[in-house]
Amino acid sequence: MKKINQILSAAMLSCLAMASSAQTKPAELKIGITTFLSGPASVFGVPAKAAAEILIDDINSQGGIGGVKLSATYIDEGVGADKMLSEYRRVVQEQGVKTMISAISSGNCNTVAPVAEDLKVLNIAWDCGTEKLLEEKRYQYVVRTQGNATTEMVATVLYLLKTKPEFETIAVVNQDYAWGRDSWEIFINTLRVFKPNVKVVAEMFPKMGAADFSTELSRLQALKPDVVLNTSWGGDLDTFVRQASQRGVFSQNTLFVLPLLESSLERLGAAVPAGVIAGARGDHYFLHPDTKNDPKHKAFIEKFRAKTNAYPIYSTYHMAQALVGLKTGYEKAIKANGGKWPTTEQVAEAMRTMEFKAFGHPVRMRADGQGLEDQLLGLTKRVPEFPFAVMDKMMIVPAEMVTTPVGQKSPEWVKTIKPAILQNPNLKMVDYK
Repeated sequence: MKKINQILSAAMLSCLAMASSAQTKPAELKIGITTFLSGPASVFGVPAKAAAEILIDDINSQGGIGGVKLSATYIDEGVGADKMLSEYRRVVQEQGVKTMISAISSGNCNTVAPVAEDLKVLNIAWDCGTEKLLEEKRYQYVVRTQGNATTEMVATVLYLLKTKPEFETIAVVNQDYAWGRDSWEIFINTLRVFKPNVKVVAEMFPKMGAADFSTELSRLQALKPDVVLNTSWGGDLDTFVRQASQRGVFSQNTLFVLPLLESSLERLGAAVPAGVIAGARGDHYFLHPDTKNDPKHKAFIEKFRAKTNAYPIYSTYHMAQALVGLKTGYEKAIKANGGKWPTTEQVAEAMRTMEFKAFGHPVRMRADGQGLEDQLLGLTKRVPEFPFAVMDKMMIVPAEMVTTPVGQKSPEWVKTIKPAILQNPNLKMVDYK
């Protein structure tokens, strides 16, 4: 009898272990997506929602993920952090959402990350740039399917030095909040590795949402710096560029460096002259030299233009990376789980050891949840094919060269970069067409 009881106990333990790793396959995979649907940041938040709708329809038409179709709920980040967070909690706790794709705002990313840990919900940071998200804390449920501010700023410095190595002065005009000041700190720390004697002639931080940049533009016209950096985005960047164009600031002998300009090129039209350094916040662009003729990329562009009457911008590509990354993570976890539906924890773990490809080069995820995403930059050019500037002299910077290693902090790590990195043969430029 004792032996029978031991056998029964062992069998029960085995069943419990199997039950703990085997989840019931849901009727649908509910996901929550936060994006700016109102306010100045909606200029790339709304296109991102359109991209999500296209991509989710595509995934569902192909059978979903592991035979389960996706169902999305959208939350407006434009309502403010407190209300957005309240909605975040509601869709998780009341609607049973297990996966959140959040957020655009760096502040919102830092806010939702600890909440995701408390709620034990997978959170894919899909567009926020703050390097601090995954450098200052280690999370189990939070991953990012794109690069970060360090990757973007270091790549921008390399492109600047490849484009105009001989300059002596620089000015910055950045939004007065964490992104504006943090991106400048990373940029200037990196630049001083290569040019320790560069002179910063002005540091200007106008408030977010500023409608008038006349003070800043007047200073730039008076100082005539060799280089001007502006890492603003959305409506702020659009306003700055339009006013700079109207004032003739672009016509002086100054190289403007706008790492987030790609998303504004079509909206700004003729306001963007030739010869401005533009960044794409990652390895994606509708005229990407390596993927513009890829059938899947071309199909996405056509569907997006049919839906929005515009070309895709970086936020739409980041949304694609989040959804393709989610699908890849689930499929990897399902396979590792013997074909059974995985737990949230298993998916979060799988996403740290995978590689996936959306419409640019492959993105490789690493143990801290950070995605390694190459960076594409170019020099604006006016061409007859488009009523807006496009990127010429495009350079793709490999992510491994410009991403802070696991366990290190960006502001200090960038100071250790070796100037010889500029001689890397991968740093080559490709002409438009």
